[in-house]
Amino acid sequence: MSTATKPSAPGAGAGQGSGSEPIKAIPARHPGRWVATVLVLAFVVVFLLAISTNKNFEWGIVGQYFTTSAILRGLLVTIELTVIAMVIGVVLGVVLAVMRLSPVPVISGSSWVYIWFFRGTPVLVQLLFWFYIAALTGPHPALGLPLTHFHHFVYHLDANRLITPFTAAIFGLGLNEGAYMAEIVRAGILSVDEGQTEAAQSLGMTRLKTMRLVVLPQAMRVIIPPTGNETISMLKTSSLASTISLLELTGTAEQIFARTFQTVPLLIVASLWYLAVTSVLTAGQFYVERHYARGHLRTLPPTPIQRLRAIFTKNVTTFHAGVPPPPAVPGGERR
Repeated sequence: MSTATKPSAPGAGAGQGSGSEPIKAIPARHPGRWVATVLVLAFVVVFLLAISTNKNFEWGIVGQYFTTSAILRGLLVTIELTVIAMVIGVVLGVVLAVMRLSPVPVISGSSWVYIWFFRGTPVLVQLLFWFYIAALTGPHPALGLPLTHFHHFVYHLDANRLITPFTAAIFGLGLNEGAYMAEIVRAGILSVDEGQTEAAQSLGMTRLKTMRLVVLPQAMRVIIPPTGNETISMLKTSSLASTISLLELTGTAEQIFARTFQTVPLLIVASLWYLAVTSVLTAGQFYVERHYARGHLRTLPPTPIQRLRAIFTKNVTTFHAGVPPPPAVPGGERR
């Protein structure tokens, strides 16, 4: 009894001594990509030449003021204001988010009212309110026991000395940021599966311990990206503090060009410093996001160094040609 054999498929047995030639894969052509690349590069070159050769920008004056002591002091105040306001906003946001999710109506309602008020009023108005708070409380407000006549318990404050422009900016920016961070943290908490909370409570963990050890660590993957955006936004929003006579970066630049009438160069100096600090914050945000994505992604996004390294290797060419990428190593990174 003879057995029928099926004809082999074209190219079968290639590279196995059958005598047939191996298949040569030809990558698909993408002329549109090259055209778009040339157009973008041409636009970038023309733009850089235009701003570098325009005499109205006065780049010599920009270089003269870029590292002056006054500008650097203003930059330091801006960074301090951003860090302190964000710390207040993050801590306050976590507390308000936990309160908002509380089953107690008074606690959740008070958190909602706080968020409603500070998100519903402009930051500039809040800064001005704290700066002129002495007009509301008086120059010497008193602290004591309410509804009593024991004057020896009363302590008088000096509002004008206590609320400086820097303090008013911290209160205005920090308390306002707390309302936005509360919604960010609440969204992160709600993104965690309820089974995690139920499993922790079945082990006898309290609600606060469950929140601290189980829910919040998993919610960080959702919380970190908008928090990074809020930090960058806070860096730029701190320029509003110049309206209450605080000499941060923008206020210092305004003070200098009000005296020298060199408005455009000083604004360029401030903009370049904002871009530099924003670039550092953006890089930090990327690595923090990458750290908290380890338990959720099979393959971590490549770092900028890995991207540059891949440009000069054949891995990019083979990947776009249809060859699968190299296997992942333990820890989520590719070799």
